[in-house]
Amino acid sequence: MTKVIIGLSGGVDSSVSAWLLKQQGYQTEALFMRNWDSALNNDISGNPDLNDPICPQETDFQDAILVANQIGIPLHRHDFIKEYWEDVFQYFLSEYRKGRTPNPDILCNKYIKFKAFLDVALTMGADKIAMGHYARVREHQGEYQLLKALDENKDQSYFLCQLTQEQLKYVIFPIGELTKPEVRKIADEHHLATATKKDSTGICFIGERHFADFLSNYLPAKPGKVITDQSVVIGEHQGLMYYTIGQRKGLGIGGNKTLGNDPWFVIGKNLETNTLMVGQGYRHPLLLANRCTVEAINWIPKNRFTGVLSCFAKFRYRQKDIPVQLRWLNEQSIEVRCQEPVLAITPGQAAVFYQDDVCLGGGTIDQVFMDEIKRNY
Repeated sequence: MTKVIIGLSGGVDSSVSAWLLKQQGYQTEALFMRNWDSALNNDISGNPDLNDPICPQETDFQDAILVANQIGIPLHRHDFIKEYWEDVFQYFLSEYRKGRTPNPDILCNKYIKFKAFLDVALTMGADKIAMGHYARVREHQGEYQLLKALDENKDQSYFLCQLTQEQLKYVIFPIGELTKPEVRKIADEHHLATATKKDSTGICFIGERHFADFLSNYLPAKPGKVITDQSVVIGEHQGLMYYTIGQRKGLGIGGNKTLGNDPWFVIGKNLETNTLMVGQGYRHPLLLANRCTVEAINWIPKNRFTGVLSCFAKFRYRQKDIPVQLRWLNEQSIEVRCQEPVLAITPGQAAVFYQDDVCLGGGTIDQVFMDEIKRNY
């Protein structure tokens, strides 16, 4: 009998995934990942997280216990705190220091859920591991492919773009061919403890909290001027790390008799002068780009393309597929050219590439251009 160890997070998606595995006849066991401990991380960083008196993972762990007991499978618990701190959170902080906007969920999948977790599961005798992601894996012509989920609104292949052939061969996504309503219905019909639990949001494994307060525990804020694209000072920002390209909300800029009432957006950052540039209009010219370079590429297929590849890209989660052309700059970097200008391509975020439903891989957006003009992001 195939032994599968599932990451049971205490949420409804992983709960239904575990139930499905058990019903399909797998020898199913669950493993709860503990990746964040404020007290321990405070000792490591020397910066007490005063806004986190109780880690939300403890509540999730109690929910995981209830679900495992209902399904009738063993539940194990393992700490990945050190791995998360070193492989995910330190990168997260370093990117914010550069004024970029990182995506820690992608690194969490790469280094924790599908590496450290997999290593532990294999020592426990697992033949496969499973996660409650909305995605699919198939074996095709001698290699493994990562596919979009059938539920386009919940598809999480974007966050899985750093997975490799070696990782994918061990992976099962039990709910990849279900919609979210179908998952909720299964949980409700079988009275799973998490059936009505709301979906988690916020930073992977750190949970829901006031982001600026949380980040200030690890990076000192440096307030500075907010200027328009005409170099008019119209306010003060709380620290460049709190803002991302294309952001509208939270800028603290109201209507202006001289400048008008059109909405303001972040259109640039200058780390040297510590200034935040804003502009008005939903498609401000400085937010448009048609070319970017992408570094730290993970290419999922066994063979890399040569020359120019026409495919599709997503520059943020849930963005529509954008027609692009790719060419290798070197072993780790790709140039991406878009057929039409795209709004708010943001350094630090992920560019993920697709052929139809197949995810080809992705990397980190580095530099952004409109024609030959580099954007000051």
